[in-house]
Amino acid sequence: MPTALADLLILDFSRVLAGPYATMVLADMGARVIKIEQPGTGDETRQWGPPFADNGLSAYFIAVNRNKQSITLNLKHPTGQAIARELARRADVLIENFLPGTMARMGLGYNDLRPLNPRLIYCSITGYGQYGPDADRPGYDTVIQAEGGLMSITGEPDGPPMKTGVAVADITTGLYAATSILAALHYRTHSGEGQYIDLSLFDVQLSWLANVASAYLVSGKPPRRYGNAHSTIVPYQPFAAADGYVMVAVGNDQQFTRFCQALNHPEWATDERFATNPARVTNREQIITAIAEVMAGESVAFWIERLRAAQVPCGPVNDIPTALNSRQAQARGMVRSIDGIRMVGPAPVFSATPATIRSAPPALGADTAAVLAELGYSADQIRHFYDQGIV
Repeated sequence: MPTALADLLILDFSRVLAGPYATMVLADMGARVIKIEQPGTGDETRQWGPPFADNGLSAYFIAVNRNKQSITLNLKHPTGQAIARELARRADVLIENFLPGTMARMGLGYNDLRPLNPRLIYCSITGYGQYGPDADRPGYDTVIQAEGGLMSITGEPDGPPMKTGVAVADITTGLYAATSILAALHYRTHSGEGQYIDLSLFDVQLSWLANVASAYLVSGKPPRRYGNAHSTIVPYQPFAAADGYVMVAVGNDQQFTRFCQALNHPEWATDERFATNPARVTNREQIITAIAEVMAGESVAFWIERLRAAQVPCGPVNDIPTALNSRQAQARGMVRSIDGIRMVGPAPVFSATPATIRSAPPALGADTAAVLAELGYSADQIRHFYDQGIV
């Protein structure tokens, strides 16, 4: 069965999360991804554990490195740099996440490679971009969450700022990288030209503050923390049931009317304090307290059945095992297995070019000899490269 990006060759010089996530997304869609790693150590996330799979790979590395080949290459050695340039001559895309200027110092910057391959799409991911007062600082997801404002709006109103449970700045930067690369490839189809993409975690973090940033820019008022509640919609938060939590997402006044009926309090829907969403936001404490008292008396299952029957958006607050083993996750094939390794599968479902898992995350340097042979190096030359620590 065909895949959407089967004709693309991507060189992945990135490590850890944002870059590898981007290249995994593209690899799932069929692109050939060659991951270039440091001899002897490789991507540092290979050792970020426990837990580790039976083959010794960390769960962290497994999460974002399927469908890739791995070669080792000493980029500080002139021969290693020459091999990297030879790969770049043939590549459609190069992605890297070194500090600004690092690739250029090794003769592998965009301006070095463009003359060799004018069609190359070159994507650099950094913490703060290629210019600006913080450009030379390394980027770490939690620091970006802090500096980019996310932690200030995450957590309970009277508690400390909190980070999210997943490295969202890295993940969203990876998604931005993938979509930006695809846009550049589309431009190349009619221009014949590659281009450079400068992508920073900090910029991405600011960009997806979305309505929260917009609220400040419109009102001039700094957003504050609402815990699990919503700043401008009520009720839109989890409520404690007798045996767990139920997330309620009442998005309009019609839903609120049905919600009140399901709670056997239809009078709330006509009370001027609660009849409209702006009124409920103003009188948030009163209505939330009233709802909480009612919902605490029944089980999660009771409320899920009752609210869904009333067409009120809701769901149980699941832990990770429950979510991954849910009927919906199973129906969608979201947990896959390859070579005995279980992992979360690709999210998009294409009608003609499905995203696939074709190979497990590779052992360090598993494909070095094969890729060098493709470049025309002999077995003797390849052995010499190993002996000299070039690969």
